[in-house]
Amino acid sequence: MMNDLDRLDRKILKLLQEDGRITTVDLADKVGLSPTAASERVKRLFRERYVLGFRAMLDPKKLGRGLLIFIEVSLDKTTPDVFERFADAVKRAPEVLECHMVAGGFDYLIKTRVADMASYRSFLGDVLLSLPGVRESRTYAVMEEVKTDGVLPVD
Repeated sequence: MMNDLDRLDRKILKLLQEDGRITTVDLADKVGLSPTAASERVKRLFRERYVLGFRAMLDPKKLGRGLLIFIEVSLDKTTPDVFERFADAVKRAPEVLECHMVAGGFDYLIKTRVADMASYRSFLGDVLLSLPGVRESRTYAVMEEVKTDGVLPVD
């Protein structure tokens, strides 16, 4: 799929990741196209789902969610219905930022942000351990966020 992108498409994707609010005129200037041509390329990149959307990056500390936690979750059974019930329930938990089914020694990896360890303890008891099928969990509190830009290489 990546082979469908030329040098200008890749540069546009890189610039959009750096600044999703860049104007069409500025984008066109940086890639050497007319504003109309740049706009058409961006529309195509959306249409072909290379670009899925844009979001504002918020400061979690200012919003009272400065503690980042990763949680390994093991389910009591690994059957399709248990996976489905767990996934449906976790999608409804607003505290869960990300949840990934993984291969390895546990079933899911969850990412959450909370105010502090007391808030995490409440989340663990009130939300996580009440999710369907949860047998056990392991918690990893993040001491330092080293790289958080989440920018995909498109070169």
